[in-house]
Amino acid sequence: MNTLLTLGWNEAFGCYAEKEQLARIITTGQNTYQGLTINGPCHLKLTGKVSHSITEKYDLPAVGDWVVTDPHQQVIQQIIPRRSSFVRNVAGNQDQRQVIAANLDEIWLVMSLNHDLNLPRLNRYIINAWDSGALPVIILTKADLIADSTMIIKEIQLEHPGIDVLVCSAKTGVGLEDLQARLTHYRTIALVGSSGIGKSTLINQLAGRDLQLTGDIREDDGRGRHTTTSRNLLAVQHAWLVDTPGMREFGLWSTGEQLNQTFEDIAELAESCRFGDCAHGSEPGCAVTSAIAQGRLSAERFKDYQKLQRELAYLEKRKRETELKKRR
Repeated sequence: MNTLLTLGWNEAFGCYAEKEQLARIITTGQNTYQGLTINGPCHLKLTGKVSHSITEKYDLPAVGDWVVTDPHQQVIQQIIPRRSSFVRNVAGNQDQRQVIAANLDEIWLVMSLNHDLNLPRLNRYIINAWDSGALPVIILTKADLIADSTMIIKEIQLEHPGIDVLVCSAKTGVGLEDLQARLTHYRTIALVGSSGIGKSTLINQLAGRDLQLTGDIREDDGRGRHTTTSRNLLAVQHAWLVDTPGMREFGLWSTGEQLNQTFEDIAELAESCRFGDCAHGSEPGCAVTSAIAQGRLSAERFKDYQKLQRELAYLEKRKRETELKKRR
């Protein structure tokens, strides 16, 4: 039998209802939700009152959310405020937050050590992960496909010193013990990454059984076939894992604060520039351009920083314009 503790409940949520009326969302559908209570699974819909209060995708129940149900556990009466959420901007120019998963303790940013390894994409994930309120962890899979990953690991560790970098192979079992050691205290962990990098395979290996469908690796690009089509909250050892579909487009939804936290090396260099408003171009006494010239900072990393800085500035501008339109 489940308890609120084994479902991942945290006392920080406070008191909202009788424990029998609390449910955790484990998967979402088209206007329907599957929850898990201390008495087992239940199927839920939104009440009319809650449904009418929804103004954007962010307000909808997401995998990992806690909700208050009715005594018969058929409808969602209230969504309990989240203590963390991994969010992205929806595709297109709508500027709407979409919750990938809620009430997370960790976010595993998964990339494979073959053709999929893309450091600019990793930076995008990290920015939103720092903004989530959960702890980001970098997971490098398919270690069996590369002879020596030492230099890659060192580069990532230097660029992101505040984040654990773990290397594993679901095929050989290398590094799985380090991941299993984190599956304790019924913590909730989301696995995020592009399609075919081995998220579902990794979950199956950690669980010791097939919880998710997997696909074979394609010979042309060394990537697995896309199999996960929805977000699911899965019980693995003494933790909850959220397997997410691969995201071809990952829109930022964050601030400059998380940008500087992700690019801490550049932010620290900028503080040493002669001028406070240095654009890091041709200005004299620029610590950033000096570091690039001396080989202490990658020119590619700085270009990525500038690109993301422009994207976030444009996002903030559009959000302000949207707010002004709402007030008129």
